Amino acid sequence: MALPFFYVEQLHSTDAILQLNEETSKHMVQVLRMGVGAGVSLTDGMGKKAVAEIVDAHKKKCTIRINEITATAPTCNKKGIAISLVKNTSRFEWFLEKATEMGVTAIYPLLCERTEKQHFRMDRMKGILVSAMLQSQQVWLPEITQPLAFSDLIQTQDYTSKYIAYCGEDYPRKFLHQQNTLNDSLILIGPEGDFTPSEVEQAIGKGFDPVSLGNNRLRTETAGVAAAVMLGICS
Repeated sequence: MALPFFYVEQLHSTDAILQLNEETSKHMVQVLRMGVGAGVSLTDGMGKKAVAEIVDAHKKKCTIRINEITATAPTCNKKGIAISLVKNTSRFEWFLEKATEMGVTAIYPLLCERTEKQHFRMDRMKGILVSAMLQSQQVWLPEITQPLAFSDLIQTQDYTSKYIAYCGEDYPRKFLHQQNTLNDSLILIGPEGDFTPSEVEQAIGKGFDPVSLGNNRLRTETAGVAAAVMLGICS
């Protein structure tokens, strides 16, 4: 039977004693009713996974001893999605959850000309990523940034292949699923109402290829998940 799986920001060496935060301690001791000697698994979201045991089952500051640490390399090339914030926060959070479960490695919240909502709570968004990582039994937490202006994001040189998903007919587009996405890949997903022609022109000027996600018109968050599938996110 798999051990309960938790997140910690840092994993120390084998035999280290680690005191957990109040939220994690409460879940272990009060919710799961775990006591001294119970085994747990931990990850730091940076590829490390530890097996540990509880040495002090305090409901606010549970203490564990790390017995074993293993490191796992990333399983695929970097796959990034830059996606506009949307008016309905719950829809954006749904995207974060699903993208994390699928193995997206970087998420860049995007502020475009037609982006309506610009409020962003990093602590809440990171919590969603952590929960999705643990639920899907992964040990790599996606990178997530503060919202970036479109004009700043397109300056990036970190990806070999760069795409902009666009619904208009102003530029020739290919289907994303027909592209070679084996390299490090980044795709831009626009807001409701799509990118403006000016934004598309700017992105193309910075080396982004215009692509289509299919014949259907998708919501922003749905387009983000569809793009993750077509980029060939690793499991």
